[in-house]
Amino acid sequence: MSLELIRNFSIVAHIDHGKSTLADRMLEITGTIAKRKMKEQVLDQMELEREKGITIKMQPVRMVYTLNDTTYTLNLIDTPGHIDFSYEVSRALKAVEGVILLIDGTQGVQAQTLSTLEMARELHLPIIPVLNKIDLPNVRIQDVKNEISRLLLCKEEDILLVSGKTGDGVAELLSKIITSIPPPKKGDGKLQAIVFDFDYSNHQGVIVYVRLFGGSVLKTDGLRFIGAGRDFIAQDIGIFVPEKKTTSILSAGEIGYIVTGIKEPGIAQVGDTVTKKRDECEPVSGYKTPTPVVWASVYPEGQDDFPNLKQALLRLKLSDSSLSFEEETSGSLGRGFRCGFLGMLHLEIVAERLKREFNLKLILATPTISYEVTKTDGTVESVYSPAKFPDHGTYTSVREPWVRLTIITPTHYLGAISQLLPLHEGLSGETELFGDDRAKFTVCMPLRELMRNFFDELKSVSSGYASLSYEFIGMRDADVTRMDILIADEPTTAFTKVIAERRAQKEAQDTVERLHKVLPREMFSFKIQAKIHGRIVASREMSALRKDVTGYLYGGDITRKMKLREKQKRGKKKMKEGGKVNIPHDVFIKLLKE
Repeated sequence: MSLELIRNFSIVAHIDHGKSTLADRMLEITGTIAKRKMKEQVLDQMELEREKGITIKMQPVRMVYTLNDTTYTLNLIDTPGHIDFSYEVSRALKAVEGVILLIDGTQGVQAQTLSTLEMARELHLPIIPVLNKIDLPNVRIQDVKNEISRLLLCKEEDILLVSGKTGDGVAELLSKIITSIPPPKKGDGKLQAIVFDFDYSNHQGVIVYVRLFGGSVLKTDGLRFIGAGRDFIAQDIGIFVPEKKTTSILSAGEIGYIVTGIKEPGIAQVGDTVTKKRDECEPVSGYKTPTPVVWASVYPEGQDDFPNLKQALLRLKLSDSSLSFEEETSGSLGRGFRCGFLGMLHLEIVAERLKREFNLKLILATPTISYEVTKTDGTVESVYSPAKFPDHGTYTSVREPWVRLTIITPTHYLGAISQLLPLHEGLSGETELFGDDRAKFTVCMPLRELMRNFFDELKSVSSGYASLSYEFIGMRDADVTRMDILIADEPTTAFTKVIAERRAQKEAQDTVERLHKVLPREMFSFKIQAKIHGRIVASREMSALRKDVTGYLYGGDITRKMKLREKQKRGKKKMKEGGKVNIPHDVFIKLLKE
């Protein structure tokens, strides 16, 4: 296939701006999928994606479109819109020559739009501005066109108007893709293919999704991962239409898949370069390894399911390279895994997939972040488990990750948002007007506070109109401490937290009160206590269950009842000396939900 007839592009947008719906219309107009087989969100193949109405995993697809009697091959990579999956977007942009920037005509430019736009600009990709949802009665065409033109420094007439729902303007957009996005550059003849994603099949092993920058691949070719140093045979090759379809050859400029037959985790890596054994090509640069920002412990409800959980995480790792995990043991919960995620939504998605796809019942411990602790002897340690946070007095300083937020909101919500910021240790930065009656401003705050329901509170005080994106700006000094929870004088590591010193007393009281509500009573009384800096700062007593041991007696001497009650009292005292409180699994779940 001639390189001049190939266009590789991606659609980037804020969440819920109609990206998947626009992709549906493209597939329909190009005849890639017959109308009778068409369904909504056709590229979102996970049940979870359809249920939540969001794209979680990028999906490539090949379309064929004829313009002026010339037939072109259009390779689209559909990408997620949520900020947690911006790493997926960065991978897709390395594999294409141009980008469609899609803006919802009813909402205008959102904060996440700025983040994805910046990625495309850094790669010097041509950007086609598109205003979507023009069929809706509340669309603000002129206002949003003004925002886009100021953002991209382009003319308003260069902005295309489309409706992903009705298909209006989509044919013109396809023509614009062909005329505005350049064809792939010609390579030097040696196979150089970058892995931008991969999947796993029980029968075929790892299936890598590749973009070829040079050379070609045939079935049964001997290939090599340059980074991993592993050789393999191409057991099958093909393209996405959007389901996988076998082809005889993959050539330079094309996007497709290669079946490796490898069934070991950790061999295939996003960003690695595939070449032929006999070719000596340079690896494609520019990919970064994703760094977890949120940590949470995952335990099976029953320890018999531990091997199944381990197998499930290994399987998920084969299709989600941004997931990381390591084994850990808790005295109260048994064996489990400490998992790293790209954000709170990523955590939620992985937990839901473990439950649905692998039929596992899980306990999730409180999400945390990683701290950099300098001990009194001068050693520096990275701590991402609250239970391993050192005792007060054994360290000289603590550092934590900070983020810079970009928030876009209608101007009349600025007052309410500014009152919210001090509650989350937020430091306001520059504010500028952004379009009509909208403002864009920056805020710096600890990642710890961003995770503490800041996004939900922001949506609440702005009636859902504010949007945000964030980026990491490094480590800063933190004023935090460890809070231990003791139940019947026994520390329960699953409830241990690292909290801000300024909120320590309130956090301790709230946690003790919540536990007092959800913990079941025992046959003996026991205390629920919170300990900070080595002393108890909050405490509640759980009264003992009272069983009427004399209920079956009738008549007779009162001393019979007294003897039974004394025997019960001695038994309760003995149980209390044992001091073991059974904490049901649903207690952990209830506490996390609250």
